[in-house]
Amino acid sequence: MTDILQSIFLGIVQGASEFLPISSSAHLILIPKIFNWQDQGLAFDVALHLGTLFAVLTYFFNDWKQVIASSPLFKINKSPRLFDSLRSDPLFIIIISTIPGALSGILLEKNAESVFRNPILIAGTLFLGGLILFYADRTGKKNSNSITLKKGLVIGCAQAFAIIPGISRSGVTIAAALIMGFDRVSAARFSFLLSTPIILGAGIKELPVLMERGIDAGLISGIVFASLSGYLAIKYMISYLATRNYDLFVAYRIILAIFIFISFMNTQ
Repeated sequence: MTDILQSIFLGIVQGASEFLPISSSAHLILIPKIFNWQDQGLAFDVALHLGTLFAVLTYFFNDWKQVIASSPLFKINKSPRLFDSLRSDPLFIIIISTIPGALSGILLEKNAESVFRNPILIAGTLFLGGLILFYADRTGKKNSNSITLKKGLVIGCAQAFAIIPGISRSGVTIAAALIMGFDRVSAARFSFLLSTPIILGAGIKELPVLMERGIDAGLISGIVFASLSGYLAIKYMISYLATRNYDLFVAYRIILAIFIFISFMNTQ
């Protein structure tokens, strides 16, 4: 059985930190250590990601409907120049861009369950990821809101590093998008859209494990609250970035990294 209050708290944290560039996996690993809770394991973390999947699908429902409806992949009479049209097709670009992250998850799954859950490693990746986000936000041209296959692949390759807790899937993909010239809002929107297939795939993969351990009221509560907080986080981020930069999140990452390092350096 999963403690309901703990699950609700972790669900809220997961939903918010999945879409804010501060690393949801880092928070889900560290919070139980700080409060001396039992480590809920990777399967529980993935279950909470299903809540954030519902959040991103709900918020971007119209976007996904348009992306799918306009894709040449679903046209009955496909053009002989299909590949040329696919190179600028958002759905095809998202599918191709998801491949590096999917391969990373498959190849490094065992490390994600063990080695990567080290607090000192998380402190380092939080700090490094903060510096990368700061650099990208300062140097990116921010003059584009359109995606191409080349840009998508670069952002997708960046997403592959998100298997390491502390890197932050949203943080590293937003940074890559900024470096590729996206404006702040467009970088966040594409990052959120790109999260959909990777979260869905991880959820499907872990479903047998979840069924084996049992889906109780605590787990369901966590998923529901992850969905609610995730939706609000997306809405907040899109609104916030219309007039502000990423400095707040950079500062949070660096402060949290220092706190983690000081708190756990004598326990390793």
